Amino acid sequence: MAILTEVKTEVASQQLTADGKTKEQQTNELLSQLQSTNTLPLWAQMSKLNPPAPNPTCIPHIWKYDEIKPYLLRAGELITEKQAERRVLMLVNPARDAPYTTDTVYAGLQLVMPNETAPAHRHTAFAMRFIIEGNGGFTAVHGRRIKMNRGDVILTPTWNWHDHGKDGSGPMIWLDGLDLPNFRHFPVHFVEHYDKPRYPAEDVDTDNSPIVFPWSKMQARLDAEEGDWVTKPYLKGDGSEVSKILGGSAERLNAGTSSPEIRETASSVYHIVEGSGHSVIDGKIFKWKKGDTFCIPAWNKYQHFASDESTAYLYRFDDKPMLRALGFLRTEGVDVETLVSE
Repeated sequence: MAILTEVKTEVASQQLTADGKTKEQQTNELLSQLQSTNTLPLWAQMSKLNPPAPNPTCIPHIWKYDEIKPYLLRAGELITEKQAERRVLMLVNPARDAPYTTDTVYAGLQLVMPNETAPAHRHTAFAMRFIIEGNGGFTAVHGRRIKMNRGDVILTPTWNWHDHGKDGSGPMIWLDGLDLPNFRHFPVHFVEHYDKPRYPAEDVDTDNSPIVFPWSKMQARLDAEEGDWVTKPYLKGDGSEVSKILGGSAERLNAGTSSPEIRETASSVYHIVEGSGHSVIDGKIFKWKKGDTFCIPAWNKYQHFASDESTAYLYRFDDKPMLRALGFLRTEGVDVETLVSE
């Protein structure tokens, strides 16, 4: 019966119309003519534009700090701060071009050498910076000069003047997290450069600044909680997210234990603060240690495993605030009927 139906359909498509053309020929002619009207048939791309589940372009990937750091330091020798403005190695996803670390989040490793100044500018993009290594570095954010200490998270809110500098010897390296991919979709980004290298600023107490989250405080919060896996968000003093687009958190994973298995629409970037272990992302194993950074695109199932040697601490930033505001945040296993909107 099925074979007979296919035959009838094929015959019908080959039947000639009054002008001597088959239906298939007329359809091809229609599609060709549509090009001149700048329209396209939705029915030909329905499954592509309305996928049954998230289908990110970016793929899971890990950037090994020990492999990247020598190139970053070499750039510090060859490229001056005046040439670069910001001396950064972007963490580019293998499946896309810059600025995509994931489809919605950008990450990069930034370097400032001794007695340098990364000149003052401001931009629409929001930034949060995790300090990886070095001493004597600072960032000045809209009049507030903040000392950089390893493990601290420092915010650069939208349209705040900011510059970076380094006193003393040795390099200063940190992980930048920005919402730059959004501006590929929304062409509304602005940048303005200050007329002097540094914007006027005064030293502030990092322990009491609303844009600084010292690692010592975050680690104390993590260690105060019971359980093998603990996660704590970075929040403003009023309990709100650090920005409307990007959010951050830190995790503690006891030696020899694992985190829950999670699948969510949020995409994230993880940095290993301390310890070693591996993550299983979309069925693949990614081994990591202190200093490494890896990404998890949307709807890739993942789980973290700490090695038996020591407790692991992980820093994470993601797009949860943006997805939550848009109504796009979803975790596998949720009752889908709770997602029905009015």
